[in-house]
Formats: sequence, structure tokens, C-alpha cells
Amino acid sequence: MPERLPADALYQTTDFGDLAFLTTDDLEEFEGLLGQPRAVQAIEVSLGVEQTGFNLYAMGGGGLGKHSALRSTMRSKAAAAAPARDWCYVQDFNDPQRPRALSLPAGMAMRLRDDLDQLIQDLINVVPRSFASGEYPQEKQRIEERFEQRRKLALSSLGEAAEKDGIVILDTPTGYTLAPLVDDKPMPKEAFNQLPEEERKRLDDLLEKHRKALLSLLREDVPIWYKETLEQLRELKEKTIGATIERLVADIRAHYAEVPDAVAHLETLQQDAIANMGDILGGEEGPDEDALERYRVNVLVSNDPDDGAPLIEELNPSHVNLIGRIEHIVHMGTLVTNFTLIRPGALHRANGGYLLLDAHKVLSSPYAWEGLKSALQAGELRIQSLEQVLGLVSTVSLEPVPIPLDVKVILVGEPLLYYLLSEYDPEFPALFKLNADFAEDFERTPENTAQYARLVATLVRREGLLPVTRDALGRLMEQASREAGDAHRLSLRLRGILDLLREAHFYAGQDGVETIGRSQVERAIAAHVFRGDRYREMVLRAIREKELRLAVEGEAIGQVNGLSVVELGETMIGRPSRITATIRLGEGDVIDIEREVELGGAIHSKGVMILGSFLGERYARTTPLSIRASLAFEQSYGPVEGDSASVAELCALLSALARLPIRQAFAVTGSVNQHGEVQAVGGINEKIEGFFDACQTLGARPEQGVIIPRSNVHHLMLRADVVEAVREGRFSIHAADMVDEVMALLTGMAAGEADAEGGFPPDTVNGRIQAGLDQFVDVQKRLAREMHGEPESKDENVTEEKND
Repeated sequence: MPERLPADALYQTTDFGDLAFLTTDDLEEFEGLLGQPRAVQAIEVSLGVEQTGFNLYAMGGGGLGKHSALRSTMRSKAAAAAPARDWCYVQDFNDPQRPRALSLPAGMAMRLRDDLDQLIQDLINVVPRSFASGEYPQEKQRIEERFEQRRKLALSSLGEAAEKDGIVILDTPTGYTLAPLVDDKPMPKEAFNQLPEEERKRLDDLLEKHRKALLSLLREDVPIWYKETLEQLRELKEKTIGATIERLVADIRAHYAEVPDAVAHLETLQQDAIANMGDILGGEEGPDEDALERYRVNVLVSNDPDDGAPLIEELNPSHVNLIGRIEHIVHMGTLVTNFTLIRPGALHRANGGYLLLDAHKVLSSPYAWEGLKSALQAGELRIQSLEQVLGLVSTVSLEPVPIPLDVKVILVGEPLLYYLLSEYDPEFPALFKLNADFAEDFERTPENTAQYARLVATLVRREGLLPVTRDALGRLMEQASREAGDAHRLSLRLRGILDLLREAHFYAGQDGVETIGRSQVERAIAAHVFRGDRYREMVLRAIREKELRLAVEGEAIGQVNGLSVVELGETMIGRPSRITATIRLGEGDVIDIEREVELGGAIHSKGVMILGSFLGERYARTTPLSIRASLAFEQSYGPVEGDSASVAELCALLSALARLPIRQAFAVTGSVNQHGEVQAVGGINEKIEGFFDACQTLGARPEQGVIIPRSNVHHLMLRADVVEAVREGRFSIHAADMVDEVMALLTGMAAGEADAEGGFPPDTVNGRIQAGLDQFVDVQKRLAREMHGEPESKDENVTEEKND
């Protein structure tokens, strides 16, 4: 017979041992990760190894505090690390389409930006004034006067030569013209026309001669002299501008003497400014401020030199937010961009430090995972839009020089994602060499109980909650064991425990007390159950109103009360179900009706197939199994999965074979193997409570109870009303190792042991089953003889008489 469990085995109270305290205020702070030795080691190695590829994947279920634990550990590591360098983009004056990346000591990028912003203002204000003072005006005037003197002297020489030939060069408003002289005066046109033809021809030849000389001077010599003059003026302007700019840049360069990148950029900036500042500042409409943008600094990342390495958590890890982007603005109806519109991503901000990402979010964002892998593999950050990556655009855009990448990436996600990535992404193991596997519970020893108490006390202080009394803290730990599904373990899903504390704090405020006591914790637990309890109430109402047929008294053949669990979010609700079995002549088939209509899952179907194997191994080693059995969850209209009802299904099947009635006051849960051993199942507490509630609804009787696997006993953390009912003898819980024990309790008949030949005593459960199977074999043999026209044998008649 299964062991009847005492009430003390159904719930394990908290024992703090030698830990002396009245409230959590008396407990010390807890530091570190409780119950996570594997995760702690993986985190330490990942954050300590500097070589590439030692990034970390932190895996575990929700509510384990992975993010907060990693933040805390990484924050202390980052604080002790050297500060990361600043990064900024500046104009490459030789190749404007490829902005240069400057690396500066922490905190210096903003200073450089401010210095160059001020330089631009100085260029606008100071450079123009340098043209109005000093030597520039006089030197400019001298250059212009030299040109004018040279031009006039040349014209004068031409004029003198022309006068010797009786020709005068006239300077008119429309330009230079030539005319013959008569009496030192230009000859009128009428007088010229009255001259003899030979004289006119002579004068025309002289006019053409000196016209060519004049044109040669004006079209060849003067432009050359003018160009020389302009070159002298340009040199003068560059010299004047250069002296001013050199002084302005020298003041800035002195601040960055130990930063080679900054010094090199200032030198190229100075050269470009000297070469172009005259044009930039010399427009009729004033300075060309757009052209001056080339001298600005676009700060991508600025780090505080006193804060250590950066620790970045990107909550929306899209491709743009990780890799960065190049923005565009509309100008004259066209999209344009420049280096000042380059925007950083999370990898830029975390460069030189640590980046914390949610794995599911990264994988669900288009191309974010590929972008992250590419950056880690290349060891550099190359900013490209998705359009460029995919080759969807052909317009000219910026190609910023890549920035070297040195970052430790920590992905946080579900274990399933880790295993899928390891299996299907060949690059993943090389980039994330370590995984921190966060456990969901740990052993409930006195030492661990004390540490758990200190951890709760620490959380209470951080949350600003009222102190928790010793009794209330003990009840919280019991609830942690209940959530772990094991009386000997404590759940590490601290989010649920912390939520209970917050709610208990609220109730303590309502009650006007200064500490969180057991009553407030019990109230918070009850409220949590009540909020997710509507489905359970619906099931109990359906049972009470006979909509769901369930018997908790009397006897029935081929009918057993099975137990299942319905999971609704974070709530698990136990539901009793009627399981029935029917037997008829056949060829050894056990039909799973749930599977036939595609409601049964693979694991449930496996459990049903095991039942057929059990029957064949125990009762039909040398004879055919001449039955066809059907199993069904009555009034089940949804998917059925799992093998936790296989013991109940086997009991219903054996009852139908033996024609033995089963006591309906019991419910059964557990899986079974091919040898009839009862195995542990999940949700044991919810299943027991579900049948207990059904019994209370239909009418409680002392003989009612539940049969569970013995290997589930240490999982029991039952509700107080169930424990009290067992203590008072109003309900019972039995633990079994073998299906024979279960059948003996359900039928009130001994199971029976097999003799040397494999036979069973007739007045036992197994004997009755054997007899029932033999009867089916005899019927099958008789039908076979009738089909072939053979007479019945004497032995078969005797067997039939015995069966009758």
C-alpha cells in the first residue's frame, strides 16, 4: 500500500538556526550574487580577459535579477578601469567625403570642440581687422600703384612713339582710339577724307602699326602685369592672414601638444584656413558661414576622466542605435550631409568599456545582429546606413574613417536563444566564448537561509520599504520554496519576492504599522493568488453545477480522477479531470483518443505507448495481447500534453481489464515507465490543491485524497488549509513507488505477486487482469477456428467454463 503522509511532510517551515534578529534592520548587507557560482565565475573571466571574443551571454529565466546583478558587477569593474578615450570626427581637407576620426584623452574632445568654435568666431572677427591695420594697407597700395605706374609708363612710351609718326592715342569713355595729328590736334574725319589717297594710305598704315602695338600692350602685357599684381596681392593677403591664423592656432595647439592626432589636425586646419580664408571672408554678403563649418569638431563620445570606463545599456538595440548613423538635411530641395551630421551608436559610447544588451531585442531588430557581429569581428566601427549596406542607394554619401573598437559585450537572454545561436550561427561561439548560466533556485540549507535573509534585508533597504519581521521573512522564504516547487530549495526569482514585499509594504501602510509582519505578507500572497484565480473559480463552478462531470465518492470501473495543471501566465492552477478506459477484442492496440483527434502532444502519446508496453511485458510475454483499448480525457476540449496522467490512465485501463471498480474518492497523478514504476511530475502542489478544492465543492469526506509519486514528496509545500485537513484526518495524501501500490489502494484488493511461471493469484488485482486477458485470447482463438471450420478443442471448453 502507498504510504500515507503525515501533515508535517506537506510543508516545511523556515528554520533560521542561530541567525538572531527581530527585523531585517538587524541583518547585515549582502554583497555578490546569491546561489550563482557558475555565473559569477563566467562574469569574472569575461570581464577580466582582455583578448577578443571573450564576450558574455548571460542566460536564465525572467525575474532572476540578471540585469541588476550584471549592472552591479560591471559598474564596480568599470569604476576601477581606466577611463575610455574620447572620439570625434573632423573634416579631412584633402578628401571631404572621408571625415577623419580623432582619438583624444577622456574629457578633451569637448574642450577641442569649444576651442575650434571660438577659433571660428575669431576668424570672423579678427582676420578682417588685420586688413585694416598694420602694413597691409600700405603694401597693398604700393603694389597697386606699381601696376598703375607700369601701365601708364607703357602707354606713355606708345604715345610718344605714335606722336613722332603724327599719331595721337586718345583715352575716351569707350576705350582707347587713335587719330592723325594736324597742328597738334586730332584730325577731324572730314579733313582726313579730303586728303589725297596716297596720304590717307600712309596715315592708315601708321594707324594700323600703332593700333597693333596698343592692342599688344592691352591684351598681352597688361594682363600679365595684372596677374602678377593679383598674385602679389594674394601673397600679401595670405601672409597677413597666415600671420593672424598662426597666432590664433598656436594658442590652441599649445593645449594639445601631447595629443598627436589633435596637433596633426590643427596643422592641416591652419593650412586650409590660410589658403581659403580670404575667399570665405571676402564675399560681398559677408562671411560664408557654411564654409566655416569645415573647421568645427563633431564630438561622438565624451567621457568623464574621473568616471572610469563607460557602462552602457542600450534598451532599443536597433541597427542605427548600435552602429550609429549619418543624418541628412534638406537644402534647396536636396538631401545633403556633412561630417557634423554623423551620430554615434551604443558601440561608440561603450567603446573602451562595457555594453549590456537584451539578446531577444537585438535578434528581433532587422540587421542589428549582423551589424553587431560585423563590428566585433572587424574590431572597428564603420558607420553605414542600411541602404548602403544593402546596396539600395547609389548617391554619393560620406564614408567616415572607421573607429577602432575595444568593447566587452554582454548579451542577456533566454537559454533557448543561446542554444539556437550556438547551433545555427557558426560565428556566435567565436564572439561569445562564455556563458553565465543563472540558476533558478538553490539548496535550502541553514547557511543559505541566512544568506537569503541578508539578501532580502538588502533589497528592503534599497527599495526604501518598512523593516520585515522575523516571522514575515520566514513566510517569504516558504513562499520562495513554493515557487521553486521544492521544499528543500529556495527560488532565486527575486522579482516575485520583491513584488510581494512591495505589496506587503502597501498593506502595512494601510494597517498603520511600522514593520511588515506575517499578516501583511499573507495578505499580499492571498491577493496575488486572488488576482489570477478566476479560471479556478470557473472550473469549480462548472464542477459544482455538474457541467464538468467529476465523482469524488463511490466506485466505477475503468474510470479514474486524473490531475493536470493549467498555466496562465505566471499562475498555475490544478484541475481534476475524469479519465476513462474501454476494452474490446483487438490486436494489442492502445488508442489515445486525444492523439487521434490531434489534441494530444508527443509526450502524452509517448506515455500512452508506454502503457501498451507495460501490459505486454507483464501479462503477454508468451501469448498475444488480444485487446484494443481506448483512453480519453473526458470533457477535454483543448490540447493535452505531458505524461503526468499516465499512472491514472494505466489504472483506468487495468480496472477495465480486471472489471474491478475504482474508488472515486481518490485522484492520481504521476508518470509510469514500462516496468510499472511511478515517476515524479511537475506542479504537484497545484494538482493536490485542485482536487482538494473540488472535494470541498462537491462535499468533503474523510476518505478523499490524492496518490502521488514518492519522488514528489520533497516538492510538497501545500496551502495551510490542505495541511490542516490532513492533520485532522479530513483528507489524505499517499506516496507510491509502483503502480501495484496505487491499484491496491484504489481497488481495496491486493496487487498480487507473480509466481515462478509468471502467473498471479486469482483473487488479486493482477490475477483478475491476467484472467481478463486470457479470456480475450480464448475468444480470439475460438473465432479463428470458426473462421477455418475447425472444432473447438476440449482444453478451450474447459478454459471457457473456468472463465464463466
